[in-house]
Amino acid sequence: MLTLRKSHHRKKFTLQNNQEKSPSFLEFVPYLQAIGRGQRSGRTLTQDEACVAMTLLLENKITPEQRGAFLMLLRVREETAEEIAGFTQACRATLPAKLNHDKSPLVDLDIGAYAGKRRQLPWFLLAIACLVEQGVKVGMHGTQEPASQRLYIQSVLAQLSSLIGVNKKQSLSDVSVQQGNPWQANTLSDIAVKIKQNGFVYADLALLHPQLDELIQLRELFGLRSCANTLARLLNPFNAGNSVQGVHHKHVDDKHVDVAGLLNDNNVLCFRGEGGEPEVDPSKESVLKFNRRGEQESFLLVPEQRWELKPKALDVNTLMLVWQGAQLHNYGENTVISTLAALLILLQKQSQAAAFMEASKMWNARNCKHFIGLDFS
Repeated sequence: MLTLRKSHHRKKFTLQNNQEKSPSFLEFVPYLQAIGRGQRSGRTLTQDEACVAMTLLLENKITPEQRGAFLMLLRVREETAEEIAGFTQACRATLPAKLNHDKSPLVDLDIGAYAGKRRQLPWFLLAIACLVEQGVKVGMHGTQEPASQRLYIQSVLAQLSSLIGVNKKQSLSDVSVQQGNPWQANTLSDIAVKIKQNGFVYADLALLHPQLDELIQLRELFGLRSCANTLARLLNPFNAGNSVQGVHHKHVDDKHVDVAGLLNDNNVLCFRGEGGEPEVDPSKESVLKFNRRGEQESFLLVPEQRWELKPKALDVNTLMLVWQGAQLHNYGENTVISTLAALLILLQKQSQAAAFMEASKMWNARNCKHFIGLDFS
Protein backbone atom coordinates (compact mmCIF):
# COMPACT_ATOMS: atom_id res chain seq x y z
CA MET A 1 0.00 0.00 0.00
CA LEU A 2 2.83 2.36 0.81
CA THR A 3 4.36 1.91 -2.64
CA LEU A 4 1.04 2.55 -4.37
CA ARG A 5 0.52 5.77 -2.46
CA LYS A 6 3.97 7.04 -3.38
CA SER A 7 3.46 6.16 -7.03
CA HIS A 8 0.07 7.89 -7.07
CA HIS A 9 1.48 10.96 -5.38
CA ARG A 10 4.36 11.11 -7.83
CA LYS A 11 2.02 11.03 -10.85
CA LYS A 12 -0.16 13.74 -9.35
CA PHE A 13 2.85 15.93 -8.69
CA THR A 14 4.02 15.54 -12.30
CA LEU A 15 0.56 16.46 -13.58
CA GLN A 16 0.50 19.60 -11.42
CA ASN A 17 3.88 20.63 -12.76
CA ASN A 18 2.66 20.15 -16.34
CA GLN A 19 -0.37 22.29 -15.61
CA GLU A 20 1.86 25.08 -14.38
CA LYS A 21 4.18 24.86 -17.39
CA SER A 22 1.57 24.29 -20.09
CA PRO A 23 -2.02 24.97 -18.98
CA SER A 24 -3.16 24.92 -22.63
CA PHE A 25 -3.06 21.12 -22.60
CA LEU A 26 -6.19 21.18 -20.41
CA GLU A 27 -8.02 22.96 -23.21
CA PHE A 28 -7.47 19.90 -25.36
CA VAL A 29 -9.01 17.40 -22.93
CA PRO A 30 -12.67 17.95 -24.00
CA TYR A 31 -11.78 17.08 -27.60
CA LEU A 32 -10.15 13.83 -26.49
CA GLN A 33 -13.16 13.05 -24.34
CA ALA A 34 -15.55 13.72 -27.20
CA ILE A 35 -13.93 11.24 -29.59
CA GLY A 36 -12.74 8.72 -26.98
CA ARG A 37 -15.73 7.99 -24.77
CA GLY A 38 -17.07 5.18 -26.90
CA GLN A 39 -20.13 4.52 -29.02
CA ARG A 40 -22.73 5.67 -26.49
CA SER A 41 -21.13 8.74 -24.93
CA GLY A 42 -18.65 9.71 -27.61
CA ARG A 43 -19.35 11.97 -30.56
CA THR A 44 -17.69 13.48 -33.58
CA LEU A 45 -16.28 17.01 -33.60
CA THR A 46 -17.88 19.91 -35.39
CA GLN A 47 -15.85 21.63 -38.09
CA ASP A 48 -15.07 24.54 -35.75
CA GLU A 49 -14.07 22.21 -32.91
CA ALA A 50 -11.84 20.22 -35.23
CA CYS A 51 -10.11 23.42 -36.36
CA VAL A 52 -9.39 24.48 -32.77
CA ALA A 53 -8.21 21.01 -31.76
CA MET A 54 -5.84 20.67 -34.71
CA THR A 55 -4.50 24.19 -34.16
CA LEU A 56 -3.60 23.30 -30.57
CA LEU A 57 -1.90 20.14 -31.85
CA LEU A 58 0.06 21.85 -34.62
CA GLU A 59 1.19 24.64 -32.33
CA ASN A 60 2.51 22.05 -29.83
CA LYS A 61 0.22 23.27 -27.06
CA ILE A 62 -0.64 19.72 -26.01
CA THR A 63 1.39 16.83 -24.62
CA PRO A 64 2.90 14.07 -26.82
CA GLU A 65 0.59 11.60 -25.10
CA GLN A 66 -2.45 13.65 -26.07
CA ARG A 67 -1.25 13.93 -29.64
CA GLY A 68 -0.77 10.17 -30.01
CA ALA A 69 -4.10 9.37 -28.38
CA PHE A 70 -5.97 11.88 -30.54
CA LEU A 71 -4.52 10.65 -33.82
CA MET A 72 -5.00 6.97 -33.07
CA LEU A 73 -8.55 7.36 -31.73
CA LEU A 74 -9.44 9.08 -34.98
CA ARG A 75 -7.65 6.36 -36.92
CA VAL A 76 -9.78 3.64 -35.33
CA ARG A 77 -13.08 5.50 -35.70
CA GLU A 78 -12.25 7.31 -39.00
CA GLU A 79 -12.71 11.04 -39.43
CA THR A 80 -15.86 12.67 -40.74
CA ALA A 81 -15.80 15.15 -43.61
CA GLU A 82 -16.56 17.95 -41.12
CA GLU A 83 -13.59 16.98 -38.97
CA ILE A 84 -11.24 16.77 -41.94
CA ALA A 85 -12.47 20.17 -43.13
CA GLY A 86 -11.72 21.71 -39.74
CA PHE A 87 -8.32 20.04 -39.56
CA THR A 88 -7.51 21.32 -43.06
CA GLN A 89 -8.47 24.86 -42.07
CA ALA A 90 -6.02 24.64 -39.17
CA CYS A 91 -3.25 23.31 -41.40
CA ARG A 92 -3.75 26.06 -43.97
CA ALA A 93 -3.85 28.74 -41.26
CA THR A 94 -0.52 27.53 -39.87
CA LEU A 95 1.33 27.62 -43.20
CA PRO A 96 4.35 29.96 -43.28
CA ALA A 97 3.55 33.64 -43.84
CA LYS A 98 5.24 33.57 -47.26
CA LEU A 99 2.56 31.14 -48.41
CA ASN A 100 -0.32 33.25 -47.12
CA HIS A 101 -3.55 32.25 -48.85
CA ASP A 102 -4.59 35.87 -49.25
CA LYS A 103 -1.88 36.35 -51.84
CA SER A 104 -2.28 35.68 -55.54
CA PRO A 105 -1.90 32.02 -56.51
CA LEU A 106 1.62 30.99 -57.45
CA VAL A 107 0.48 28.17 -59.72
CA ASP A 108 -2.52 27.08 -61.78
CA LEU A 109 -2.58 23.47 -60.60
CA ASP A 110 -1.84 22.00 -57.17
CA ILE A 111 -0.84 18.33 -56.94
CA GLY A 112 -0.10 16.36 -53.81
CA ALA A 113 2.07 13.25 -54.28
CA TYR A 114 2.30 11.42 -50.96
CA ALA A 115 1.70 7.73 -51.58
CA GLY A 116 4.89 6.76 -53.38
CA LYS A 117 4.94 4.09 -56.08
CA ARG A 118 5.34 0.36 -55.53
CA ARG A 119 3.83 -1.39 -58.55
CA GLN A 120 4.25 1.03 -61.46
CA LEU A 121 6.39 4.03 -62.35
CA PRO A 122 4.97 7.54 -61.74
CA TRP A 123 3.75 8.06 -65.29
CA PHE A 124 1.68 11.04 -64.19
CA LEU A 125 4.90 13.09 -64.22
CA LEU A 126 4.91 12.88 -68.02
CA ALA A 127 1.31 14.12 -68.12
CA ILE A 128 2.36 17.07 -65.98
CA ALA A 129 5.29 17.74 -68.32
CA CYS A 130 2.84 18.00 -71.23
CA LEU A 131 0.75 20.53 -69.31
CA VAL A 132 3.81 22.61 -68.42
CA GLU A 133 4.73 22.73 -72.13
CA GLN A 134 1.33 24.32 -72.75
CA GLY A 135 2.01 27.05 -70.18
CA VAL A 136 0.18 25.57 -67.19
CA LYS A 137 2.06 26.38 -63.97
CA VAL A 138 2.17 23.37 -61.67
CA GLY A 139 3.07 23.15 -57.99
CA MET A 140 3.69 19.72 -56.49
CA HIS A 141 4.27 18.81 -52.86
CA GLY A 142 4.98 15.55 -51.10
CA THR A 143 7.12 13.76 -48.58
CA GLN A 144 8.99 10.49 -48.11
CA GLU A 145 8.46 7.69 -45.63
CA PRO A 146 11.72 5.71 -45.81
CA ALA A 147 10.36 2.70 -43.94
CA SER A 148 7.72 2.09 -46.62
CA GLN A 149 10.38 1.43 -49.29
CA ARG A 150 8.33 3.06 -52.03
CA LEU A 151 9.51 5.17 -54.93
CA TYR A 152 8.75 8.77 -53.98
CA ILE A 153 8.53 11.76 -56.29
CA GLN A 154 11.42 13.62 -54.69
CA SER A 155 13.74 10.73 -55.54
CA VAL A 156 12.27 10.36 -59.03
CA LEU A 157 12.85 14.01 -59.87
CA ALA A 158 16.45 13.83 -58.66
CA GLN A 159 17.07 10.76 -60.82
CA LEU A 160 15.43 12.35 -63.86
CA SER A 161 17.57 15.49 -63.67
CA SER A 162 20.65 13.30 -63.46
CA LEU A 163 19.55 11.32 -66.52
CA ILE A 164 18.74 14.45 -68.51
CA GLY A 165 21.89 16.33 -67.63
CA VAL A 166 21.77 20.05 -66.93
CA ASN A 167 22.63 22.30 -69.85
CA LYS A 168 25.41 24.64 -68.75
CA LYS A 169 23.82 27.52 -70.67
CA GLN A 170 20.71 27.33 -68.54
CA SER A 171 20.44 29.52 -65.47
CA LEU A 172 19.85 26.60 -63.14
CA SER A 173 23.20 26.49 -61.34
CA ASP A 174 21.71 27.00 -57.89
CA VAL A 175 21.95 24.80 -54.85
CA SER A 176 19.13 22.50 -55.91
CA VAL A 177 20.96 21.58 -59.13
CA GLN A 178 24.07 20.76 -57.16
CA GLN A 179 21.94 18.42 -55.10
CA GLY A 180 20.64 16.79 -58.28
CA ASN A 181 17.13 18.21 -58.40
CA PRO A 182 16.67 21.50 -60.27
CA TRP A 183 12.90 21.40 -59.75
CA GLN A 184 12.92 21.20 -55.96
CA ALA A 185 12.59 24.30 -53.81
CA ASN A 186 15.01 24.28 -50.89
CA THR A 187 13.70 27.52 -49.40
CA LEU A 188 10.33 29.23 -49.53
CA SER A 189 11.85 31.92 -51.73
CA ASP A 190 12.87 29.23 -54.24
CA ILE A 191 9.25 28.43 -55.04
CA ALA A 192 8.54 31.54 -57.10
CA VAL A 193 11.96 31.27 -58.76
CA LYS A 194 11.37 27.67 -59.89
CA ILE A 195 7.93 28.51 -61.21
CA LYS A 196 9.34 31.40 -63.22
CA GLN A 197 12.21 29.28 -64.58
CA ASN A 198 10.46 26.03 -65.34
CA GLY A 199 6.72 26.47 -64.85
CA PHE A 200 6.96 23.71 -62.26
CA VAL A 201 8.12 23.33 -58.68
CA TYR A 202 8.33 20.50 -56.19
CA ALA A 203 8.38 21.43 -52.50
CA ASP A 204 8.76 18.94 -49.71
CA LEU A 205 6.16 19.08 -46.95
CA ALA A 206 8.98 19.46 -44.43
CA LEU A 207 9.62 22.87 -46.00
CA LEU A 208 6.00 23.90 -46.46
CA HIS A 209 4.53 22.66 -43.21
CA PRO A 210 7.08 20.95 -40.92
CA GLN A 211 4.51 20.29 -38.17
CA LEU A 212 2.28 18.35 -40.55
CA ASP A 213 5.23 16.44 -41.96
CA GLU A 214 6.21 15.48 -38.42
CA LEU A 215 2.77 13.93 -37.97
CA ILE A 216 3.18 11.88 -41.15
CA GLN A 217 6.57 10.62 -40.00
CA LEU A 218 4.94 9.28 -36.82
CA ARG A 219 3.86 6.33 -38.94
CA GLU A 220 7.22 4.74 -38.19
CA LEU A 221 6.40 4.96 -34.47
CA PHE A 222 2.74 3.93 -34.65
CA GLY A 223 3.00 1.46 -37.51
CA LEU A 224 -0.14 3.16 -38.84
CA ARG A 225 -0.95 6.18 -40.94
CA SER A 226 -2.98 9.02 -39.49
CA CYS A 227 -5.25 11.71 -40.91
CA ALA A 228 -2.08 13.73 -41.59
CA ASN A 229 -1.67 11.96 -44.94
CA THR A 230 -5.14 13.11 -45.96
CA LEU A 231 -4.55 16.65 -44.71
CA ALA A 232 -1.33 16.98 -46.71
CA ARG A 233 -3.16 16.11 -49.94
CA LEU A 234 -5.83 18.72 -49.15
CA LEU A 235 -3.37 21.42 -48.12
CA ASN A 236 -3.09 23.30 -51.45
CA PRO A 237 -0.12 25.31 -50.09
CA PHE A 238 0.30 27.37 -53.28
CA ASN A 239 -3.31 28.57 -53.23
CA ALA A 240 -3.91 27.20 -56.72
CA GLY A 241 -7.26 27.59 -58.42
CA ASN A 242 -7.27 23.88 -59.30
CA SER A 243 -6.25 20.89 -57.22
CA VAL A 244 -5.95 17.16 -57.96
CA GLN A 245 -5.73 14.49 -55.27
CA GLY A 246 -5.10 10.79 -55.69
CA VAL A 247 -6.22 8.31 -53.01
CA HIS A 248 -6.09 4.56 -52.59
CA HIS A 249 -8.99 3.32 -50.47
CA LYS A 250 -12.67 3.13 -51.38
CA HIS A 251 -14.92 6.05 -50.42
CA VAL A 252 -11.97 8.25 -49.41
CA ASP A 253 -12.44 10.07 -52.72
CA ASP A 254 -16.05 10.81 -51.71
CA LYS A 255 -14.85 12.28 -48.45
CA HIS A 256 -12.31 14.47 -50.24
CA VAL A 257 -14.89 16.06 -52.51
CA ASP A 258 -17.23 16.54 -49.54
CA VAL A 259 -14.45 18.34 -47.69
CA ALA A 260 -13.80 20.52 -50.74
CA GLY A 261 -17.45 21.51 -50.65
CA LEU A 262 -17.33 22.37 -46.96
CA LEU A 263 -14.24 24.51 -47.56
CA ASN A 264 -15.73 26.11 -50.68
CA ASP A 265 -12.60 25.24 -52.65
CA ASN A 266 -12.52 26.21 -56.31
CA ASN A 267 -11.98 23.23 -58.58
CA VAL A 268 -10.98 19.95 -56.97
CA LEU A 269 -10.56 16.55 -58.62
CA CYS A 270 -10.14 13.41 -56.57
CA PHE A 271 -10.02 9.79 -57.69
CA ARG A 272 -8.62 6.41 -56.69
CA GLY A 273 -5.31 6.56 -58.50
CA GLU A 274 -2.70 3.90 -59.15
CA GLY A 275 -0.90 3.25 -55.88
CA GLY A 276 -2.79 6.13 -54.27
CA GLU A 277 -1.11 8.75 -56.46
CA PRO A 278 -2.92 11.21 -58.81
CA GLU A 279 -2.56 8.85 -61.77
CA VAL A 280 -5.32 7.20 -63.80
CA ASP A 281 -4.80 3.46 -64.21
CA PRO A 282 -5.89 2.71 -67.81
CA SER A 283 -6.39 -0.97 -67.02
CA LYS A 284 -9.10 -0.30 -64.42
CA GLU A 285 -12.43 1.48 -64.30
CA SER A 286 -11.89 4.91 -62.75
CA VAL A 287 -14.41 7.41 -61.41
CA LEU A 288 -13.27 11.03 -61.52
CA LYS A 289 -15.02 13.04 -58.81
CA PHE A 290 -15.11 16.82 -58.97
CA ASN A 291 -16.19 19.55 -56.61
CA ARG A 292 -16.50 23.00 -58.09
CA ARG A 293 -17.41 25.38 -55.27
CA GLY A 294 -19.88 22.99 -53.69
CA GLU A 295 -21.27 21.45 -56.87
CA GLN A 296 -20.26 17.83 -57.39
CA GLU A 297 -20.06 15.81 -60.57
CA SER A 298 -18.36 12.60 -61.65
CA PHE A 299 -17.10 10.93 -64.83
CA LEU A 300 -16.61 7.22 -65.41
CA LEU A 301 -13.48 6.27 -67.34
CA VAL A 302 -13.58 2.79 -68.89
CA PRO A 303 -10.39 0.71 -69.13
CA GLU A 304 -8.23 1.38 -72.16
CA GLN A 305 -6.29 -1.89 -72.00
CA ARG A 306 -5.86 -5.15 -70.12
CA TRP A 307 -4.28 -5.38 -66.70
CA GLU A 308 -0.55 -4.64 -66.66
CA LEU A 309 1.94 -6.89 -64.88
CA LYS A 310 4.17 -5.32 -62.29
CA PRO A 311 7.67 -4.75 -63.73
CA LYS A 312 10.60 -6.50 -62.06
CA ALA A 313 12.07 -3.16 -61.06
CA LEU A 314 10.97 0.49 -61.18
CA ASP A 315 13.61 1.96 -63.48
CA VAL A 316 13.18 5.74 -63.73
CA ASN A 317 15.20 5.72 -66.96
CA THR A 318 12.18 4.13 -68.64
CA LEU A 319 10.23 7.35 -68.13
CA MET A 320 12.82 9.33 -70.07
CA LEU A 321 13.17 6.75 -72.84
CA VAL A 322 9.41 6.81 -73.41
CA TRP A 323 9.32 10.62 -73.28
CA GLN A 324 12.09 10.79 -75.88
CA GLY A 325 10.32 8.27 -78.10
CA ALA A 326 13.24 5.85 -77.80
CA GLN A 327 11.05 3.17 -76.24
CA LEU A 328 7.41 2.18 -76.66
CA HIS A 329 5.37 1.41 -73.57
CA ASN A 330 1.68 0.75 -74.16
CA TYR A 331 0.65 0.89 -70.50
CA GLY A 332 2.81 3.93 -69.78
CA GLU A 333 1.54 5.96 -72.72
CA ASN A 334 -2.08 5.03 -72.04
CA THR A 335 -1.56 6.10 -68.44
CA VAL A 336 -0.12 9.45 -69.49
CA ILE A 337 -2.96 10.16 -71.91
CA SER A 338 -5.66 9.06 -69.46
CA THR A 339 -4.19 11.12 -66.63
CA LEU A 340 -3.70 14.11 -68.91
CA ALA A 341 -7.33 13.85 -70.06
CA ALA A 342 -8.50 13.86 -66.43
CA LEU A 343 -6.46 16.99 -65.76
CA LEU A 344 -7.88 18.70 -68.86
CA ILE A 345 -11.42 17.98 -67.67
CA LEU A 346 -10.48 19.69 -64.41
CA LEU A 347 -8.66 22.66 -65.92
CA GLN A 348 -10.74 23.31 -69.02
CA LYS A 349 -14.04 21.60 -68.16
CA GLN A 350 -13.84 19.63 -71.39
CA SER A 351 -16.01 16.65 -72.23
CA GLN A 352 -14.40 13.24 -71.93
CA ALA A 353 -14.18 12.77 -75.68
CA ALA A 354 -12.64 16.21 -76.24
CA ALA A 355 -10.25 15.78 -73.33
CA PHE A 356 -8.94 12.43 -74.55
CA MET A 357 -8.53 13.77 -78.07
CA GLU A 358 -6.65 16.83 -76.82
CA ALA A 359 -4.52 14.69 -74.47
CA SER A 360 -3.46 12.43 -77.35
CA LYS A 361 -2.53 15.45 -79.47
CA MET A 362 -0.49 16.98 -76.64
CA TRP A 363 1.35 13.72 -76.02
CA ASN A 364 2.17 13.18 -79.71
CA ALA A 365 3.27 16.82 -80.11
CA ARG A 366 5.54 16.89 -77.03
CA ASN A 367 9.07 18.20 -77.34
CA CYS A 368 11.08 14.99 -76.95
CA LYS A 369 14.32 16.94 -76.47
CA HIS A 370 13.04 19.11 -73.65
CA PHE A 371 11.55 18.14 -70.28
CA ILE A 372 10.08 20.61 -67.77
CA GLY A 373 12.55 23.41 -68.38
CA LEU A 374 15.58 21.22 -69.12
CA ASP A 375 17.15 20.32 -72.44
CA PHE A 376 18.71 16.91 -72.89
CA SER A 377 22.49 17.28 -72.97
